[in-house]
Amino acid sequence: MRVLHSLDSLNRGGAEMLELDVCRNASANGLDLTFVATGGGDLEPEFRGSGVEFLRLQRRFPLDPALVWQLRRIIRQRKIQVVHSQQAVDALHLYLASRGLGTKCVLSFQGLSPGKKNEMALKFLLPRMDARIVVSEEMRNSLAREQGIDTSAGAGVEFVTLYNGVDFKRLQASDGGRLREELGLAQDTPLAGMVGNFYPGRPKDHFTVCRALPQVFECVPGAHLVFAGGRSETAPEVFDECVQFCRERGISWRVHFLGKRGDVAEVLSALDVFVLASVREGLPIAVIEAMGMGVPAVLSNIGALREISGDGKYAVLFRTSDAGDLAEKIIALLQNRAQRLRLSAEAKDWAVSRFGIARHIRNLLELYARLGA
Repeated sequence: MRVLHSLDSLNRGGAEMLELDVCRNASANGLDLTFVATGGGDLEPEFRGSGVEFLRLQRRFPLDPALVWQLRRIIRQRKIQVVHSQQAVDALHLYLASRGLGTKCVLSFQGLSPGKKNEMALKFLLPRMDARIVVSEEMRNSLAREQGIDTSAGAGVEFVTLYNGVDFKRLQASDGGRLREELGLAQDTPLAGMVGNFYPGRPKDHFTVCRALPQVFECVPGAHLVFAGGRSETAPEVFDECVQFCRERGISWRVHFLGKRGDVAEVLSALDVFVLASVREGLPIAVIEAMGMGVPAVLSNIGALREISGDGKYAVLFRTSDAGDLAEKIIALLQNRAQRLRLSAEAKDWAVSRFGIARHIRNLLELYARLGA
């Protein structure tokens, strides 16, 4: 079975890391994969060296006839049986490119805020896709609740829940000493951290974490926190308000904004506690990575994070957007080594067994086979 995956951007993010892990593990798990990028980004060198056929094209317009023609030629020459995209704009080009060729079309829903252009494309695409993947049950519910998409059984448009996967081998790192050395921190300094880009619309809610920090620092002497994630060019205020808050509260010297990092494993391995304060999520790769590395996690109490943590069995949940409750949960975990050790072991076993990349690829192959590809 010959399969083509496509992404518009190769900048570091959840969907991009998922696809990179799939590419690196495709051959070992029986997936004959061609990967097409229609835009560049930080991860392009890693995709080129991932072990699958990598093709770099360029989308010049929202709907690019030249790109459709290039994709059609690739599909025909390589006798591609399934095309799979993570975003509506990619799915639209692949759908048009594969018409009349007998190729099956698959679309995954990764995020909850598609934007107006993607929403318009989805209205056209949904009834024309051969399979539609949601990455969590919360994603299924959100599509119905917020976008009015009927995702129920018998709706005429089947949605399949298929969890994201992570290649835990790439997360093998040191004990985090390099990051602590970089920041000038002792090895026993209590350190919490959050991994996530500062996106427009504030879905990750970094600001609630910032508002929790004065209380955390008051109760845990010497504690520090790191934010690993890029500043948005289109909404720089999401990042700037966090920096300004920390300056005004006199805690800047204990809060480290690392920017984009290519060494996420090194960052995670340095943490005593991982934090994610999101108000909206599909199924975040960063949480799976942290749990798979045995980093105890404090997560907002939203559907996707309840789902990813076994309804709070494998992480500590706090009331969403409640900075006081978040502070209390971080403090309690930083001060309770026994609880951290328990969560570390149990969360790692849970994440590795449920969200491994081999299991993800196996589920993909089973889905492709059901399509008759």
